Amino acid sequence: MALPKKGGLGSRGRGLEAVISQQVDSIQEKGVTEISIDKISPNREQPRRIFDETALEELAESMKQLGVIQPIVLAKDGDYYKIIVGERRWRAAKIAGLKKIPAIIKDLDETSAYEIALVENLQRENLNLIEEARGYRKLVDIFGLSQEEVAQKVGKSRPTVTNALRLLNLDERVQQFVLNNEITGGHARALLSIEDKDAQCQIAEKIIENGLSVRATEALVKNYNNQKPVNNDNRVNFDTTGYKSIEKNLKELFGTKVKLNCKKNKGKIEIEYYSDADLERILELITKIEE
Repeated sequence: MALPKKGGLGSRGRGLEAVISQQVDSIQEKGVTEISIDKISPNREQPRRIFDETALEELAESMKQLGVIQPIVLAKDGDYYKIIVGERRWRAAKIAGLKKIPAIIKDLDETSAYEIALVENLQRENLNLIEEARGYRKLVDIFGLSQEEVAQKVGKSRPTVTNALRLLNLDERVQQFVLNNEITGGHARALLSIEDKDAQCQIAEKIIENGLSVRATEALVKNYNNQKPVNNDNRVNFDTTGYKSIEKNLKELFGTKVKLNCKKNKGKIEIEYYSDADLERILELITKIEE
């Protein structure tokens, strides 16, 4: 008894291109049209600001071979069109040298287009944490949404939205470190308990310089917060085990209290004395060390 032929991709000479062509034909029946690449502009208000160049090149290469599978979504903007959904595909199409791109045109006013663009991008999993937080902030500030309403719109839990928004309390320089993937969200959250912006930045630089883990960062931040500031010059006292050991050796050498006040790659050594005679004793010890 003859078995029926299987209907896979290779049956009847139908390869992947044929299946994709069928998909494109199908979506074209749903109002998809081709728009000139040069008549399209990105949405300046969308949260995504950083695009992985390698990933764009890979997508562009795929478009050269198979075309644009999924249309982008546009809104009319005078004689041009503004991207609502699909900026990454549009960028890749430009790299691929395509002249036109399939698109669905939505009749939206500026406010609706803005909100849809924000929400659609915030629903994606690969947004940077700071991009995500800034998107939430725009929904709150521009559309007057509560954090609960923001969470419902983007399909996230309220704690997720709240914790993301807290990152915007960080110093702008630290936020840029997160945007550049130089420190992680875990590092950034650990820095939130430090109120001083310069101290946040200094410790963030220390994290990057030394490749500190999140746990090591939490310990460093806890140590910083437990110290009393020496003065008001925003110095960060990195009281690590190594510095403690040096302080101990110096105290034994000079027979008095010694404190290391350290910033990035520099600092001060403070040696206490309690009388003129005590000062002369310490100076004599220093002179002997020099000899």
